[in-house]
Amino acid sequence: MNEEINQLTEQVIGAAIEVHRDLGPGLLESAYQRALAHELRLRAVPFEEQKFCPVKYKDLLIDDAYRLDFLINGLVVVELKTVDALLDVHEAQVLTYLKFTGCHVGLLLNFRSTILTRGLRRLAL
Repeated sequence: MNEEINQLTEQVIGAAIEVHRDLGPGLLESAYQRALAHELRLRAVPFEEQKFCPVKYKDLLIDDAYRLDFLINGLVVVELKTVDALLDVHEAQVLTYLKFTGCHVGLLLNFRSTILTRGLRRLAL
């Protein structure tokens, strides 16, 4: 399982770098989302996009509490940002997504970074 997760994260990072290399850092998040989805399809990486995930609070189930940018093969959460700098709250968001999905690894990608790897965080529970 860990090897599969490592391979998936490498594939996503490679696809994101390709998108960032071609488009640059100045677009809206929605443009990067569509481009990354296209690149993942080209690379045959299995994913779900804009996936609703439920939150359970006591006896209440909130079906549409949040939406993942990408869920990669049911194992890796990917959250995209286009912000000047990643903040603790962005990392907390991904960690919350991991908690509610049962996934153990998430990628936080900031496409506004001049070099994408500087705006990349790999988070794990």
